Order: sequence, then structure tokens, then C-alpha cells
Amino acid sequence: MTRSPRATRRIRLVALLSAATIGAACGLTAPTSTDPASTSPTASGPANRSPGGSATPSAASGLFDGSTVHDISISFDQAAYEAMIQAYTLSAVKNWIQATVTIDGKSYERVEIRLKGNSSLARLGGGGLGGGEDGLSKERPEALPWLVDLDRTVESQNHAGVVEFVVRSNDSATALNEAIALELLERAGLASQEAIAARFTVNGGKSALRLVIEHPDDVWMSRALSASGALYKAESTGDYSYRGDDPEAYDEVFDQEAGKANADLAPLIDFLEFLNSAGDATFAAEIAKRLDVAGFATYLAMQELLGNFDDIDGPGNNSYLYYDPASGRFTVVPWDHNLALGAGGDLDLAPGPGGGQGGNVIAPRPGESSQPGPGRPFPPPAPRASFAPPHGGPLEGPRGGVVVGPHAENVLSRRFLEIDEHKKLLEERKAELKAQLFDSGVAAQILADWAELLRAQASDLVDGATIDTEVQRVADRL
Repeated sequence: MTRSPRATRRIRLVALLSAATIGAACGLTAPTSTDPASTSPTASGPANRSPGGSATPSAASGLFDGSTVHDISISFDQAAYEAMIQAYTLSAVKNWIQATVTIDGKSYERVEIRLKGNSSLARLGGGGLGGGEDGLSKERPEALPWLVDLDRTVESQNHAGVVEFVVRSNDSATALNEAIALELLERAGLASQEAIAARFTVNGGKSALRLVIEHPDDVWMSRALSASGALYKAESTGDYSYRGDDPEAYDEVFDQEAGKANADLAPLIDFLEFLNSAGDATFAAEIAKRLDVAGFATYLAMQELLGNFDDIDGPGNNSYLYYDPASGRFTVVPWDHNLALGAGGDLDLAPGPGGGQGGNVIAPRPGESSQPGPGRPFPPPAPRASFAPPHGGPLEGPRGGVVVGPHAENVLSRRFLEIDEHKKLLEERKAELKAQLFDSGVAAQILADWAELLRAQASDLVDGATIDTEVQRVADRL
């Protein structure tokens, strides 16, 4: 298998970061760099907030130190930006452009950045970037979602071990709902992404409060899972169907994000064939050999407790699959929680209280309760139905809304929950996690810590009344 130069560079960087961590544990000092364009790898990892809200000592100086609102500024050539916007508007292509990125006073040159997201970008200006009702437009780049890659051009360039990060699409002024959701997912034992609040500025313009999170790449995979595996992202344009054994058939369906030196698409394709072709008896007998069953039950339980309809079997097909070559099993990795904890109910993307009409039409999973509960303060809408897009137009749901994605369900979650033992496991995990994270006050404390941080350090970006309103909105869903 031929490794790309970029994959080889990432392998070296992950090895350096691992060595730095081991060295720190042994009382050694990580090497320093004389290159002003690159910081040296350090043992500083992502922040892990305690119930008191403070970061662990190892994260105190890193980007994902959650005890402070960070400063991130980006500057780029306006003509390059305009060309990038035009390319996306005309063909939905997300081209990279170069920028100078400054993180907490440390500047990096020749950083590559591009737009990030699918449904979030589709909401901007009616599908383009001309300007939407939510105020997001090409005229306000500080409000757009971005993927930032420090070493795409400059080899091994990183900020305290961080190579890539995502400036998330805010669906509220504070993005508290996603911040709390991500931390709760981690508390549940899932491979989540660390998140921070940032004062984000573009080309010297007005600053905006943005949520910045880890991007699932080789560095993240090494931290959250293992450096020996492989990570695949499910694209919003695809589904979990089996399309034969030709890897090219999975273009725009799955994208391998990490671990290219460890595996190619072959394990994923084999898994998809099993999901779609195995008989019921074979599926029930062998699924535990191919999937982290307990982990998937935890994932599904948390999605319901967080009220996140935009998950693995939602309209955005939001999920990653991690493959462990040692066990031969896949793990479902959560991704994209900007609609968790009530945000979906406040947008046109989901039904509102009282069963109001919404854009996406989402059915409860097999065996999933339709009664109100944590994260589900109102009954879900009617089940989805399949429709053929008229004349190649957008797929419409039975309530007249547009479904973002060509699929109506996820074959993995459907077949998984057709097994009585799995349905029982899901209900058990929901009860356990509800008690451990919600009823115990853990979730409320995480929210209180974030609220305290924003009131103390970001009140110039979001006024206190708005912070209070959004804190209460999330609290009502916990």
C-alpha cells in the first residue's frame, strides 16, 4: 500500500507527540524547535474539565485548555477568499486557501483553511453564501464554519500538538448546547471532541464568540482511540449501503480521515457488505465480532438523552467509524452536535413544541420511546417516508420539509435494534446514563462552569441577558 506524503508526515507527527508524552511521564523534556513557524510537540493534551470546571495540569498551556476563552485570529487575501466563496456557490466545492493564523499570540504562516460543513452551509443565503436570515454571509467570515489545518503546507506545524481544528457553525450566540453535549459524551465513555470558547477574528474585523473543537484526524485518533486503527467519516451525500468491492464506488460516501498507514477501505467495505447482506440469524450471531456493541448502545442512548436527531440515522448521516485491526471490530464515533439539547427545536430544521411542522422528518428508532424525557421534551414527528426527488430536486418529507441526504434510515441502527437483546441493552444504558449524568447534577454543573466562563470572559461578545437566556434554554433540556 502506497502512503501519501501527507499521511507519512502525520505518522511522524503522531510518533513525535507520543514520544513527547512518554518523555514527560518519565520526567524528560520535549524537544524545542528553532523554526518560528512551528511549535514543538509537547505533552500537553486536550483539556479535561473537572466538575469544578478547571483543566487538568497537562492541558493548562494547550489550545484545548477549557479554563479560558482563547484568542484566534485569521488573515487571508480577500481575492482568494472571494474565489473560494464563488467556487462553493457555483459547485459546492470547498477549496483551500492560505492564511496566517494566530492562536493566543502565537502566529503560524501558510496555514490552509476551508469552509466546513454541509447542512450548515446550505442554510446560508438559501443554499449559497449571499446572506441568510440568520445573519451569516460571505460578508461575515467570522461567523462561517471553518476547518483549519496547520501542517497541510508546512510540515509538522502544530500548536501544542494540535494540527487541525474546527470553528463550528453556531446555532445560538453561545453554542452552549454543543459544548455541553460534547463533554457529556466524553463523560459517557465515548470518543468525543474537546471544545473551547474562542474570540474569533478575521482580517482584523469584528470579533465573534465561536466554539472551536478538535477535528478527528490522526492526532485526535491517537489520543481518543488508538494510533493503530483507521477512521472513516460518513459523508452527508452517502449512506451505509454496500456498493460492491471497488473503493472508487465509495467516493462521496465515506472518506478515510486517519490511519491510512494501517488500513485502506477494505475493512469498511467488508463491514458494509455484512450489514446489508447477512441474514438475520447470521447478523445476530456475528455482529458482536464486528461491532463494539456496548459502545454503540451507549452512543444511541446518549443521542436520545441529548435530543440529537441529526445523528447516525438522521438527515446529515453524522458519524465516524473507527476500525481496530487487532479486534476486527468497528466503533461508532459521535460527530456534529450543534442541534443537541434543544437547538433543533428552535430551528426550522426540527419540529417545535406541540408537534409543530419542521424541515427534517425524523422517526423514532425501533424500540425508542416516543414519550417526553431528557433531551426529548416533546413527542417526535411522524415516521419518515421515502420519496423520489421530483425531476432531480430536493427530497421532501411527508410534512413538506426538505430532508438533507438521500437516505431514510441507517441500516446499522435499524438492524441492531431489531435484536431484542440490543433493545434491552439500549434501555439499560439510557437509564444508567440518565442517572449518572443528568439526575446526578453532573450535566448541570458542566453547564454552570461554561456559563461562568462566558460571563467572566466573553460578556463583550455576547451580552449577559443572552447568555442567561441560552443557559436557561439548555438547562430546561437537561
